[in-house]
Amino acid sequence: MNHPKLQNKTVLFIGYVWPEPESSAAGRHICSLIECFLAAGCQVHFASPASKTDYTFDLASRDVSTHDIRLNDDAFNAFCHALNPDIVVFDRFMMEEQFGWRVEQACPNALRILDTEDLQFLRDARHRAYKEQRELQTTDLHSELALREIAAILRSDFSLIISSVESELLQRRFNIPAQQLLTLPFLVPFSEDNFKSYEEREHFVAVGNFRHAPNWDSVLYLKQLWPHIRAQVPDAELHIYGAYTPPKATALHNQAEGFLIKDRAQDVFAVIKNARVLLAPLRFGAGIKGKLIDAMQMGTPSVTTAIGSEAMHDGLPWPGAVADTNDDLVHQAVTLYCDAKRWAQAQANIAPIMRQVFDQRLLTERLLNKVSDVYESLAEHRSGLFFNALLRHHTLRSTEFMSRWIALKNQIHHSSSNQQETFSIK
Repeated sequence: MNHPKLQNKTVLFIGYVWPEPESSAAGRHICSLIECFLAAGCQVHFASPASKTDYTFDLASRDVSTHDIRLNDDAFNAFCHALNPDIVVFDRFMMEEQFGWRVEQACPNALRILDTEDLQFLRDARHRAYKEQRELQTTDLHSELALREIAAILRSDFSLIISSVESELLQRRFNIPAQQLLTLPFLVPFSEDNFKSYEEREHFVAVGNFRHAPNWDSVLYLKQLWPHIRAQVPDAELHIYGAYTPPKATALHNQAEGFLIKDRAQDVFAVIKNARVLLAPLRFGAGIKGKLIDAMQMGTPSVTTAIGSEAMHDGLPWPGAVADTNDDLVHQAVTLYCDAKRWAQAQANIAPIMRQVFDQRLLTERLLNKVSDVYESLAEHRSGLFFNALLRHHTLRSTEFMSRWIALKNQIHHSSSNQQETFSIK
């Protein structure tokens, strides 16, 4: 999908971590954004201050140039100036805080896009309310984390918001201008050609990176619910897959009870495709849930909560069940697992959702058209965003001056260390 106005443009992604599409939905999402710009004919670069792992995606295989960068280091300014990107995509607000002002200094005419993944202040607020066993209140949203994240959104030319619920919240509660937001759910391929039938499947499955707090809580909740499900379907097992499995998770493994902690899946789509029902009883969180998208891609019905299904089906019938009490979650899981007719109807509900909410072609066009339109009229776009200019004004750029202070302190430390080494040699 070449895009004439973006052909040969240089795009720099600044990643919070190096992409791990097999470890998290966030990793898969950032890879899909990279693919969009590659398909448009852009030259893509990816830089991150994080360390690579054994599961880091081989970006070079997609002709993406990679760069190691450091936090609080003026060398980034020289790197950015030399690269001279036309478009910069910040992966989560922390990267905009750290590098946004440096990009502005080095390349003031570069289009700056913030990829929020999900709103972290919303996820954090819901987590705090859940831990305190109370309903979410408006004051929960007015946190220091919210101030930081919303400031990054306002400083950016526009932000990618994964969920329509989050876009509405930003506009309604925080008065973020609509032109600074683009609702962009996961961009995923979809085909019903390889769906397996009810009879070809067995067992329950749950998936999710164990480092993600909502996922870990979901595992603990499943441990509580599973004996009641197993009592009604004694031959069934629950297979729980997750990247970065901690000892506290493996300690829950119980072969006799069919509660099986399976660590990282070599092929998450294969394990979901062979399962009859995916369980995702999420009690807090935000954004679009990758595990539920994976289930729909593989034609696997799911049982989740209102938080889990939030902004994912646009009012269409859920492909499985949505429940928020212990008894209802158990009942829905057992019924869906045992009732072939209801299961088949749940699977049939998948295609309309994927075509209406997650059409990869339409979402890719939405992204590239927005990027092109704003890039072509960047000065005009910025002139209409007063708070964008306000927060980029030098008197309010505390993140810049904190970073400069740290960089200076590091330079003094290194200089002092070098002097001591010289003296010791003498």
